[in-house]
Amino acid sequence: MRAHSSAIDATPIAVTAPREHRALGTGLAALGVASFSLTFPATAWGLEGFGPWTLVAVRSVLAALVAGGCLLAAGARPRAGGRAREGVRLPGRQHLPGLAVVALGVVLGFPMLTTLALQTSTTAHAAVVVGLLPLTTAVFSALRHGSRPSRRFWQAAVAGAAAVLAFTIGQSGGALTAADGYLFAALLVCAAGYCEGGRLARVMPGWQVIGWALVLCLPLTVPAAAVALAYEPVHLTAHGVAGVLWVALGSQFLGLVVWYRGMAAIGVPRASQLQLAQPLLTLVWSALLLGEHFTAAAPLTAVAVLVCIAVTQRS
Repeated sequence: MRAHSSAIDATPIAVTAPREHRALGTGLAALGVASFSLTFPATAWGLEGFGPWTLVAVRSVLAALVAGGCLLAAGARPRAGGRAREGVRLPGRQHLPGLAVVALGVVLGFPMLTTLALQTSTTAHAAVVVGLLPLTTAVFSALRHGSRPSRRFWQAAVAGAAAVLAFTIGQSGGALTAADGYLFAALLVCAAGYCEGGRLARVMPGWQVIGWALVLCLPLTVPAAAVALAYEPVHLTAHGVAGVLWVALGSQFLGLVVWYRGMAAIGVPRASQLQLAQPLLTLVWSALLLGEHFTAAAPLTAVAVLVCIAVTQRS
């Protein structure tokens, strides 16, 4: 197994990208956002048939099995002497801390916290709260990688975040709920996972980043799934099965594959701002798939933060 150069790992995430790569990177990141926008409605469906802990553990195990199969098919098999075949190189020791952050933030933390929140919160409310994720990710990126977006970029990001915060407090009657606490905690762990995943996607393909993170979690998720299945009732319904399959394969693996590739191409701060469109998309899915009704404040807030995308993408 060849170790990657530490000089490569030290390269910060770029805020801008060459023109020929920027359009592709933006398209891939946008595809990831479209996939993520279905996560909350799919989770609500999954909760119709599975308990919260079962849903989180099973989705991670299913995604890890698919990711592991892809890694094996691409050639990540050890040779005699512990060396990997050509194709997919095993991650070096210097990559393990970053993969651990991705695993704890994206594979375990975010799904667990948002699933707990959705037991008492509507998907529309949760979607608008998670609209703070772009700002949170940009802050983590600036602190971790030394990114320096423009002042206009920050002004637009803060404006979008302020709109989301005002919506949250207004919808909660002036006080934050336990579900809001879960959602804000989910923002922190997910932003950390996105930043580390974006950094690692500079030195290995994005699908391998999330693939290895999922596989590394198997020693935790397999026993957790077994225990959860033993203690939480399971009611197999069409919605429940469809929900768990989507969050496992669409949100947990395929969506993150294109998302990390997009971040590597155009930079964490710029890619993260595309997620400002995610709440609006989730509102559409919530109405179409769940029949949810929400006040005018939800789409108005989503549109307000969507306007910030145009500003940040030109900054």
